[in-house]
Amino acid sequence: MHYVEASTLGTPVTSVARPRLYAWLVFALTFGLLLSDYMSRQVLNAVFPLLKAEWGLSDTQLGSLSGVVALLVGVLTFPLSVMADRWGRVRSILLMATLWSLATLGCAISTNYGQMLTARFFVGLGEAAYGSVGIALIIGIFPSHLRSTLTGAFMAGGAFGSVVGMALGGVFAARFGWRSAFVAMAIFGAALVVTYALTVNERRMRGSATGTTEPREIRPGFRLSLRNLFAGLFSTTSVICAYIGSGLQLFIMAAVIAWMPSYLNRYYAMQPDKAGVTAAVFVLIGAIGMVVCGAVTDRVCRHSPPRKMAMAIVYCLTTAAILGVAFQMTPGASQLIAIGLGMFLVAGTCGPAGAMVANLTPTPIHATAFATLTLANNLLGLAPGPLLTGVLADHVGLLDAFKLIPLMALFAALAFWIGRAHYADDIDRVRAPTLATEA
Repeated sequence: MHYVEASTLGTPVTSVARPRLYAWLVFALTFGLLLSDYMSRQVLNAVFPLLKAEWGLSDTQLGSLSGVVALLVGVLTFPLSVMADRWGRVRSILLMATLWSLATLGCAISTNYGQMLTARFFVGLGEAAYGSVGIALIIGIFPSHLRSTLTGAFMAGGAFGSVVGMALGGVFAARFGWRSAFVAMAIFGAALVVTYALTVNERRMRGSATGTTEPREIRPGFRLSLRNLFAGLFSTTSVICAYIGSGLQLFIMAAVIAWMPSYLNRYYAMQPDKAGVTAAVFVLIGAIGMVVCGAVTDRVCRHSPPRKMAMAIVYCLTTAAILGVAFQMTPGASQLIAIGLGMFLVAGTCGPAGAMVANLTPTPIHATAFATLTLANNLLGLAPGPLLTGVLADHVGLLDAFKLIPLMALFAALAFWIGRAHYADDIDRVRAPTLATEA
């Protein structure tokens, strides 16, 4: 059977189009803001031990400071992305980045748990729709055959940002106090906002688009109504399974990212600065794996999109096996190597899941579609991962909590398997309205 990418139907064929230089500049700046996003989000994890000692916080409270950001992202990403589709993605990005940078500065001046939780709330508010709006903006100016690679690379920015946030956060906290870590992240974000505002605008974006058409150039018969919006987002089983599988798999990565510095501090007797830098290495491995897995998926599945679901299943099952064994091992060099291998694959599903969402949803609602993916990622993975791991750690210890979290990959694999079984019928269903209109 011959498969096509549904979301490109009715748009110019761009399989051989080459991205323009300006597109790569926009990608670099948008990627840089994603780094700032996650640096501001994950710097907190590097100072967990210091906050615990200074304010006497429980692991549950520490987990809530991390989880509240992901919770806000999960709850608000959908409505804010819909607004961004209508108001303008570039302007929305600038507003969001300004808010999270100011809120990060607010974290630096917090004097107790309540104030820190409030500041983190506004960090989450600012970051809520950035991931979905940013990737939709990028997808809109690049050829469609690069979707898994671009999605994996862009989402890897979150992991790279986490690396820098935790590593620099640990260093700043050890040398200048934990407040300086938040100040540094806020300054970096503000500098990028100014650069972005001077470089990127909607007019130049339209002139550089090579991968898709703008919303007003949508295929005949598609109207951006509320009914069509939800129909486009949830009309097929396979796209719903892509949302669910992606979220469940990221539960594992979120838990490891949030708690690895504390794990190294407690079970390897590392000081906060060394623990932060070491934990950042694992996140860096995950980021590299995200990019590599996305590129491999595009190459292997170039002529057979359903294989992207199969690749996601492989990533899930391999992750469950490797990390399941790793956290059963005695702390030591061998365990750290095993954890590194697992982290290389743990977020490999991001590229395939993002590509499937783009393939099975109309181009004009891609920001909202990726918002839905972000919603699933946060409500099923990024928000509950750190919080539930903290709750488990309070009851059974952090090591035993880590032994349980790889099991979530099995449920993710099941979701992708169901989606793969329905893909052929779903792609035909998505194509049907366009073919009927063209006839």
